[in-house]
Amino acid sequence: MIREYRTVHELSGRLMVVKDVIGAAVGDTAQLQLPNGDVLPCEVLEVNGDSTLLMLYKDALGANPSASKVRFTHRPLEVGLSADMLGRVFCARGNPIDNGPQLLPEVYRDLEGSAQNPKARISPKDFIQTGISAIDGLNTLACGQKMSIFSSSGLPHIELATRIAGNAKTAGADAKKFAVVFAAIGATHEEYELILSKLSGSGTLHRLVLFVSLASDPVAERILVPKMALTTAEFLAFEKDMNVLVILSDMTNYCEALREVSISRGKSSDRYGYPSYMYSDLASIYERAGKLSGSSGSITVMPVLTIPGDNLSHPIPAITTAITDGQIVLSRDLYKRGIMPPVDILRSSSHLIEKHIGAFKTREDHATLANQLIAAYSEGKSSVEDISNFGKSALSEHNLLYARFVDGLEKYFIKQKADEYRPIDKTLDLAWELLSTLPKADLKRIPTELITRYMP
Repeated sequence: MIREYRTVHELSGRLMVVKDVIGAAVGDTAQLQLPNGDVLPCEVLEVNGDSTLLMLYKDALGANPSASKVRFTHRPLEVGLSADMLGRVFCARGNPIDNGPQLLPEVYRDLEGSAQNPKARISPKDFIQTGISAIDGLNTLACGQKMSIFSSSGLPHIELATRIAGNAKTAGADAKKFAVVFAAIGATHEEYELILSKLSGSGTLHRLVLFVSLASDPVAERILVPKMALTTAEFLAFEKDMNVLVILSDMTNYCEALREVSISRGKSSDRYGYPSYMYSDLASIYERAGKLSGSSGSITVMPVLTIPGDNLSHPIPAITTAITDGQIVLSRDLYKRGIMPPVDILRSSSHLIEKHIGAFKTREDHATLANQLIAAYSEGKSSVEDISNFGKSALSEHNLLYARFVDGLEKYFIKQKADEYRPIDKTLDLAWELLSTLPKADLKRIPTELITRYMP
């Protein structure tokens, strides 16, 4: 039942307090009607006794509270969904912004989604191929996984995210049932144009859904975008049986929006100013990833974070690390040296890698090959550091060999042209070529029969 109230007690910025509301609940939608006839959408943030706090999605500057009225729907915010969303671009509230026709929804769904039964979850095991060696070879992604991208100001995280969105696919018949939902959160106009051009140029726009909230849009819309994206992904995954990759860029902008709203509400926060509920809020987003028994679809979530001050102990990356199943970390040093994409393979990790690589998934030599490559690279990095400190003359030939291995791995394995797509077999063959420059006696992590079979 829709109820109307003329008891607006306070209207400040995008926050409004209404008195004596009956039956309001957090998450319910409402509409503020101004004296001039304008209608502004809003959402219930908090119910405290006889006071109901709402957040407006548009400014109500100069409005007279006593002459305004609020209509409560007593329903949560919903979005209309359809398979025709593929290939389209939408704003934070789910309206098309690509000059295409209005969407004819098949169903309407609550933005908060439906809780998944933990017993129905299936461990991620189906390999997603991105065509990027540093990811596919060493930090693989699987359907249903939560894998973050940690970046910093000035690093090409948007280029990497759009490259993954344009190239990612599953193997076999499932490749035709693969979709990507990309959420641009608080993007600048330049970032939005870059995202749109990269995704359009990938030739896979027909399988993409793009949600956009610009930096110039209301702060509240940044909070909506991830939920819009994930609600769309749940529809495609569990009602259309698709494997859906959701990329959320940039979740730092989302967290900044949470902080701004929290400060406006006068809520307690940590020493960085973020609200105390941020952990549970991010968990409610990331945990919508998964694969359920009885369904052939899945949701894979890749949040992108621009880490403030390159500080991995900052609350946003720290919380994300605790919730997700791994992270891809970008390196400023590699970027300065022209290694693109600048993936720091020693700081990156995929916690579920052993479950979705190997025989009948990628290749039988994948797991041991990845372990050996990481071990050799780690040893070689120590040699590189010694060269910078003491000079080449102070190192043995063995150490110099490993230093050269590092140089080769960075230039020929990690580094890829922007339009280069490497199938997993090519990535693994390239790893073998690099390891062939080392003494076979040093390859202790790889069984002898695999060395005999694959070593060039």
